[in-house]
Amino acid sequence: MTERIFIGVAWPYANGQLHLGQVAGAYLPADIFARYHRLKGNDVLMVSGSDQHGTPITVRAEKESKSPKEIADRYHKDFLDSWQKLGISFDLFTTTDTANHHKLSQDIFLSLMDKGYIYRDTMALLFCPNCNRFLPDRYVEGTCCHCNFKGTRGDQCDGCGKPLNPEELIEPYCLICRSIPEVRVSEHFFLRLSAFNEQLIEWVRAQSHWKQNVCNFTLNFLREGLKDRAITRDIEWGIPVPVDGFENKRIYVWFEAVIGYLSASMEWAERSGDAEGWRQFWQGDAKSYYFIGKDNIPFHTIIWPAMLMGYGGLNLPYDVPANEFLTLGGRALSTSRNWAVWLPDFLERYDPDPLRYFLSVSMPEDGDSDFSWREFVRRNNDELVATYGNLVHRVLTITYRNFDGQVPTPGEFDEVSNALLKKAEDALDAVAELLNQRHFRGAIRATMSLAQEANRYLDEKAPWKKIKDEREDAATSLYVALSVISCLKTLFYPFLPFSSQKLHNLLGFEGNVESSGWLIAGVSPGTRLASPQPLFTKLDDGIVAEEDARLEHARIS
Repeated sequence: MTERIFIGVAWPYANGQLHLGQVAGAYLPADIFARYHRLKGNDVLMVSGSDQHGTPITVRAEKESKSPKEIADRYHKDFLDSWQKLGISFDLFTTTDTANHHKLSQDIFLSLMDKGYIYRDTMALLFCPNCNRFLPDRYVEGTCCHCNFKGTRGDQCDGCGKPLNPEELIEPYCLICRSIPEVRVSEHFFLRLSAFNEQLIEWVRAQSHWKQNVCNFTLNFLREGLKDRAITRDIEWGIPVPVDGFENKRIYVWFEAVIGYLSASMEWAERSGDAEGWRQFWQGDAKSYYFIGKDNIPFHTIIWPAMLMGYGGLNLPYDVPANEFLTLGGRALSTSRNWAVWLPDFLERYDPDPLRYFLSVSMPEDGDSDFSWREFVRRNNDELVATYGNLVHRVLTITYRNFDGQVPTPGEFDEVSNALLKKAEDALDAVAELLNQRHFRGAIRATMSLAQEANRYLDEKAPWKKIKDEREDAATSLYVALSVISCLKTLFYPFLPFSSQKLHNLLGFEGNVESSGWLIAGVSPGTRLASPQPLFTKLDDGIVAEEDARLEHARIS
């Protein structure tokens, strides 16, 4: 039975390039999940976009003496280019600055206000006399009032992960001029989060399929009791507040950005020629998955569900499989300290599939994991090239040379051959179960294990020794190996789409891998094979020192 799968992926701020931590945290696992479900024949909608209204954009715009729109548009184009090169298969990657998103955000604002879930009140805010303006979240830094983490931004603490308001910081200072702000009163609109506390607790407790860290974090937060939060702010960049008298204020980005999942779905439907097509992914028996990093958990397990509960008629998240963090050389990635491997830079020098493989096999699913150039090179050379790539190239080369470039006709399968084919069939079920449970690291390791089994089979059968005197035996073992390789290109496809498509064509299949489905696409005797080519390139060990030096130079400069 066909399933409907909605996949929402975190919206990156359009204020800088993407780095590998963001890819490992949200975008790669989402793409793996989407590609798998498309292979299974399910209806999938995966959307995201550039978050163009956050104060990170206005901060960068001020530093570069440009308009926020210029900054946001520049990085949106950069994102689109990176997704295409890395193979992140969004059905739509849009922005929060579309007319559609503005209209929907204002409609939801007004609907919640009509129902009493949004109300007016005054609040004490930080005002910088030197800059002569109220200071929105990212314009303020200080010490977290919950965990005493220093250098905490005014929207969320990187130490304990809790959302904050700027005025809650201890010893706050203006990020622009470093002066100490004063407190002034301003009128704003508030979301009555407190009204949803008990309903959210009951709902979260029923989500037994959630990751333990996501469930525990959310419940601990809810047990402390939700506080109403301001959803407007004193700033000129963003979505206007649709209420008279608030022309100089804008809707808070944390409120309207999550609405992007719905507005993007509506935009996709409009572009697809069925304006109501979004409903099949937001209502009824469709399941919605939100792929994010752990710093975004409360926005997707508390705030967005509360908004949906208040608005009514739409599905709540089915799962929020938040990942932990990717570190770099044992240190936390830091944009401000320029300690990161930037995705565009990486893709200028290396192929995408080796990166996708490394981040998949070491994915930070239940704890932080580390990226180092040495480990990247090792996994590329020892696993992708020596294990999987070598298997494929050996089998294709021997077959192509000795059987007129065609899939050979096998003889009778012996016990060892049948056992390997059975392992391939079992791998399809095992990997499918792991992917269904969002255990991506385990899934790709199980897939590589099948490649190792195929290598052992090939070494035992040694068709290169039997090709003259025991030709039928050689043909049989090569046919079995080709069948397993065909299975591997399916199993690896969600993780390594480029090399799987290349192998699909080398094996003589037409069209794309997805058309073959989640099964062993049988190789037929007599099928003409393409001229063998390596799937992967071995990397020189010298690049480790080169890349480490490049990192250190960027950090210092």
